[in-house]
Parts: sequence; structure tokens; C-alpha cells
Amino acid sequence: MSAVAPKLDPREEHFRVASPLAGRSLFLRYLPPAKRGAAAGRTVLYVHGGTFPSAMSIAHRFDGYSWRDDLCAAGFHVWGLDFLGFGASDPYPEMDEPPEAHPPLGRAAECSVQLENAARFICRRQNVERLSLVAHSWGTIVAGEFAGRCPELVERIVLFGPIARRQPQGARQRLPAWRPVSLTDQWERFVSEVPAGEPAVLSRRHFDDWGERYLDGDPTSRTRSPPAVKVPSAAFQDIFDAWAGEFAYDPARIKVPVAIIRGEWDRMCPDDDARWLFDGMRNAPLRRDIKIARATHLMHLEENRFALYRETEAFLRCGDRPGERPPLP
Repeated sequence: MSAVAPKLDPREEHFRVASPLAGRSLFLRYLPPAKRGAAAGRTVLYVHGGTFPSAMSIAHRFDGYSWRDDLCAAGFHVWGLDFLGFGASDPYPEMDEPPEAHPPLGRAAECSVQLENAARFICRRQNVERLSLVAHSWGTIVAGEFAGRCPELVERIVLFGPIARRQPQGARQRLPAWRPVSLTDQWERFVSEVPAGEPAVLSRRHFDDWGERYLDGDPTSRTRSPPAVKVPSAAFQDIFDAWAGEFAYDPARIKVPVAIIRGEWDRMCPDDDARWLFDGMRNAPLRRDIKIARATHLMHLEENRFALYRETEAFLRCGDRPGERPPLP
């Protein structure tokens, strides 16, 4: 089954909850607010994207400080979920077989039930009715599908680098069950969106440290040449389907406040995509579309990540509703 996850902070707690797949469990990591006595209702669940889990995203520390640390300092209870096949959650049984033997593993509809299981567990444990979601890339598809089905569990949603529907162009892509993702694959996608002549937004030093920890997350990664982490392919399939005109959820079903945050250079969420998603979420009581300068699809790992932190925190904290004055901090 899955590897034992090391604690990334002495205060971190680990939990396992049942997944919809019999015999396979989901991994949750939790870090409480930095100050005791923080309001129990201020709870955030992070929903990762399609190639790396919570340890390598919201919980990863650059120079000793993570996005999770920032949210905890602001008084939030912060949770991170690893979907099946990622991080410390159990892998799919099919990941032990050749990838061509099965269709893509971990489609958005299935993963939204995994997310629901995690959300219900967290709400019970924290004795709250709802929590807020912070989701990235493919994870925004999963979060959107879940929020549309279970609005009673969701307070607010931050979608950064979200995926949107596009008009079909060219032949459809069909992927196998899983795929290996190497450090070269990651580096190329991390730097590909920065325009020619612009200074880098991700330091090589930070990436090298991140990369070793990324490989550590899969005990078999270094048995491959080049070293690579196995990940379910359905995240890529869901994205390719969205760009072929088939979107996994109806944005009009979102009925909670939502913020779209994207980078100036995010090719996976350009202006047209953000506009389609923003317009589609017409039933959300509050909508915001925020663009961060000198940032790409992977802004949470880049030098302008603190702008992402601030925008996310401001949206999650303020509690404003249409026609109401938001409370002072």
C-alpha cells in the first residue's frame, strides 16, 4: 500500500479516511493555527493538482516557510488531502500493471467523492458545518464538481490556475491508466510559461530541493531511468477533455463565494478561459477574478507566491456578502 508519510512539522497530525474504493484509504495532513484559541470554524482544505500532492504544494517550505504556515499564522486550521495514487494515499491497484492495460485512473467525478469523504471527516472532527476549499489546476475541476453536489459543506472556494472549457480543436487525446513524471518534466513545465527575456520566477536552488523531496514521495521513483514519480493519468485526461469541449461540471451549480486567481503568464488559464469560468459561475453570490503579475500556472512555487497568499487570505477571511459591510479584521 502507501508509504508512511513523515511529519513536515512537529505539530502536524496525520489521518486516514476511507475512500470510495474498497480497501484503499485517503491520507489527510492537518496543521492547527499558530495561536491557541483560534476560531474552530476557520477551516481550509487544500485540493492539489494533477502531478504532485499536498506535501509538495501547500505544505512545502521554501526557505523554511510554507503557504500552510502563512494560513496557520492567520488563524486557519489547514488540511491537505492526497487523492488516491498521490503522495501518502493508497495507490490504485492498476498502478502495479502496465499503464496501457487500463483507462485513465482517478477521473474528476470519482475524485470528487474522495474529496467529499475527506470534507465530511474534517467537518465532524472540527465540529463545523462547512469548510473552505483552496484548489489548484486539475484540482479546481474536482472542487467545482464537489461544491456543485454538496454546497452545504462549502463556505468559500479559491480556484487558482483553474481549468475551463475550450472549443474543440484537433484530434482527441486518449491517455493510459498512469504515467511517470520526471524532474525534467516538472522543470520544463515550471519554466515554459515565462516569456523570453524575462527573469526567472522560480529559483533553481528552490527547485532542486523541491525535486528531491518530490522523488522521495514515491519509494520506487529512483528505480526508473530517469527517476520519475508514478501519477494517475485521469487528471491530464480531464484537462484534455475540457479543452475538447467536455467539462466535468456545470459552473452554474456553484452557489458559494468564489475567487479565481491566475498568473499573468498562465497559459492554462488565459483571459478567455477565466472569463468563461467567471461568467459560468453566475449563481455564486460573490465572484472575483484576480490576476497576479509575473506569475505562471505554478505561482504557489514562485517568487510572487506571497501575492497569492495575501489574495487568498483576504478572500477567505472577510466573510462579506452582497449588500453587507465586511467585518474589520
